[in-house]
Amino acid sequence: MITEHLPLSNHRGLILGVANEHSIAWGCARVLAARGAQLVLSCLNEKAQAVVTPLAESIQAPLHICNVEHPGDLEHLVHQAVNQLGGLDFVVHSIAWAPKTDLLGRVVDSSAEGFNEAMRVSCHSFAELARLVEPHLPQGGALVTMTYIGADDAIPHYGLMGPVKAALESLVRYMALELGPKNIRVHAVSPGPLPTRAASGLPQFDQLMSRMASEAPLGRLVTLDEVGGCVAFLVGPDASGMTGQTLYVDAGVHAVR
Repeated sequence: MITEHLPLSNHRGLILGVANEHSIAWGCARVLAARGAQLVLSCLNEKAQAVVTPLAESIQAPLHICNVEHPGDLEHLVHQAVNQLGGLDFVVHSIAWAPKTDLLGRVVDSSAEGFNEAMRVSCHSFAELARLVEPHLPQGGALVTMTYIGADDAIPHYGLMGPVKAALESLVRYMALELGPKNIRVHAVSPGPLPTRAASGLPQFDQLMSRMASEAPLGRLVTLDEVGGCVAFLVGPDASGMTGQTLYVDAGVHAVR
């Protein structure tokens, strides 16, 4: 594939959290690759690897297993990505998880262990990732993570992930402050509800999607390609003057709630 004329042809990126063809991470990878970016992808485990390998091969991207709860996995992933790409220009962090019992219950009933685990996987791993890639971004770059409107509004059945995503959005602002002098830009993208495997674990998720579509000024849900397009903008040169923001790709729901 000839990529010299494409807008991201000189950009190298690491994308964490590809689970299947419906995952936000894959939507980002597909759009970024189409715009010329060279990529390395990660998935959670061997079960996911069997599903994701054909996707990664379709965009000629190396694929690695990374479970951020396993000591050394994140360090190994960054090392492999840097070696395979010759450096990095951006990272997309699209991983989130909470124990099912804590996720399905009330926030006030959540266990300390479950809360801490959700925070570790969904929030602190982004800070850890930033620390690991910082030395490999000598000319600057972009770090992007995924959030949800439940960080700001109390969304029925979103539960424990609401406070966790609120912490993640705050983390983005502090990381932007700390990494800005090195020209490393940090953002969160807040998509509307999408039928991903992770979201399917939330109670009454189908009803949530229907309600959000009816509330949206555009009268619909968004697509993976639209989320990927926003990420492509953020990691590219046209967003060079932006950092520390949460950008909504939700058909306008955030503006009318």
